[in-house]
Amino acid sequence: MNLFELSVKKSTELLKNREASATELCKASIERIAQVDGTVNAFISCCPERALEKAAAAQKAIDNSDYYPLSGIPMGIKDNICTMDVRTTCGSKMLENFIPPYNATVYEKLEKQSAVMMGKLNLDEFAMGGSTENSFFKKTSNPHDIKRVPGGSSGGSAAAVASGEVAFALGSDTGGSIRQPASFCGVVGLKPTYGAVSRFGLVAFASSLDQIGPITRNVEDCATVFNAICGADVKDSTCASYNHPDYASLIGRDIKGLKIALPKEYLGEGLDSAVKDAVLKAAKQLESLGAVCEEISLPATEYAVPAYYLISSAEASSNLARYDGIKYGFSAEGCKTLSQLMNRTRGEGFGREVKRRIMLGTYALSAGYYDAYYKKALKVRRIIKNGFDNVFEKYDLIIGSTAPTTAYPIGSKSDDPLAMYLGDVYTVPVNIAGVPALSINCGYDKDKMPIGLQIIGSAFSEAVIFQAAYAFEKSMPQNTIPQLNGGAK
Repeated sequence: MNLFELSVKKSTELLKNREASATELCKASIERIAQVDGTVNAFISCCPERALEKAAAAQKAIDNSDYYPLSGIPMGIKDNICTMDVRTTCGSKMLENFIPPYNATVYEKLEKQSAVMMGKLNLDEFAMGGSTENSFFKKTSNPHDIKRVPGGSSGGSAAAVASGEVAFALGSDTGGSIRQPASFCGVVGLKPTYGAVSRFGLVAFASSLDQIGPITRNVEDCATVFNAICGADVKDSTCASYNHPDYASLIGRDIKGLKIALPKEYLGEGLDSAVKDAVLKAAKQLESLGAVCEEISLPATEYAVPAYYLISSAEASSNLARYDGIKYGFSAEGCKTLSQLMNRTRGEGFGREVKRRIMLGTYALSAGYYDAYYKKALKVRRIIKNGFDNVFEKYDLIIGSTAPTTAYPIGSKSDDPLAMYLGDVYTVPVNIAGVPALSINCGYDKDKMPIGLQIIGSAFSEAVIFQAAYAFEKSMPQNTIPQLNGGAK
C-alpha cells in the first residue's frame, strides 16, 4: 500500500513503530499532490518546503517519544482559515494576496499536535456556494469523476482527502459546506455543535451559523481530528466551555437499542431515487445492528432553505462590509473619491455569487423590510430548533440523505442559483438549530458516484454520532481512493 493511502490511525502506528518517518509521509503527500492536483485542482496554495521543515521537527519529537495522535500527519486547511505567514484568500480576488498576521485557533491546536500542513484548499468564494465553482482561482473536480463537482463550499478539502493528497483536512460548514462535499466525494465530514470548535481566525460568512469541522476518510480519523480541535477558547466568546470526552476512545460501542428517527420530509419530493434507496437501505442496516429506526415528521423542514438564505445573507452583508479597499485586501486603482474607491473595489473584488448574497442580505435588513423578512426568518429559526428539540426528547439520532442528489456535472447548475440553493434542503436545518451532524458514504448510484448518509444528533452529542457512524461504517465495504490521472491510483 502507498503511504498516501493510509488512514490517520495507520500512519500513526507506522510512525510509532518506526516503520515510516514523518518526512516520508510528507514526501508521499507532496508526490501525490504533484501527480494528481493538476487534475483535481484542490489546492490554492502549496507549501512543500515549509511542510518538510514541519515534518522534520515532528519526527525529531517522535524520536524522543514526544508524539500526539496527529504528529507528522499530512493535512490541508480550507483557505478561509487564517494561517500566519501563509496566504489566506477565501477563494476571492478581494483577498488574493492577503497574508494573515496570526493563526486561527484550530490551526494553533493542530500545530501543537505537530500535524503537517501541506497547503491551503480551494473553496467557493467566501464559502458561498455548493459546488466550488465560485472560486476566483479555479474549479475543483470530483476525484470520482473529474467532470463533476466535488460539492462546496469545502470542495477542495473533500477532494484532497478523497484523492489521497492529504490524510485529513479542515473545512467550514455554514449550511452544509462540510457535509455536502463529503457526500459528493465519498468521505466522512462532521459539522460539530455550534460552539464546540473555536471560530477565531475563521473568516466570517454568517457568524451565527459558521462552524469548523474535520473531513477524513473514516469515522475513527474524524473523531481523532475532532478531539484535537474542539474545546473552549478565550478568543471566541461563542465557543462553549465544556468537558468533552476522548471521542476516539469511545468508538466501537454497541448501538443496540439506539433510537433513530427518519423524517418523512427527508424522503420527499426532489430526492433522487437512488439516494432514497441507499438511505432506506442504510436504515435497515442500522436496524440489523440493533438500532430502532422509526419514521417521524419535521414539518418545518420546508421553511429551512428560505430562512437560512435570509439569515446567512443578512449576516454576510454585515460581515463583508469590512472589505472597502482601505483597511486591507484588494483596492481599486485610479479612484478620485472615497465613494468611487469603495464602489469599484467591491464591484471588482467580489464575484457574482457573493454580490448576490450581499444584495439579498442588505435588502432583508433595510428599513421597511426588516420585520417582513429578517425578523420572520429568526422566528422560523426558533420553530426549526424547537422541532429538533422535540424529536431528541424521544430519539437519540436523526438520519436522512445528506444531499438530494449525487455530484452533478461541472457547469450544469452554474446559471441556476435557485436550484443550487434547494440542494441544501437537508443540511441547512442542522446549522439553523446549531446541532451536530456527520455525513458518511452509504452507497453509490448507477454512475458509481458516492451517496451520503447524514446522521444528526442533539447538541454536544458527537460521541453518539461517532458511535452509530462507526458501527455502520464497519458493516459496509471499505472505500478506496478513486482512480485518477489515466488510471494512476
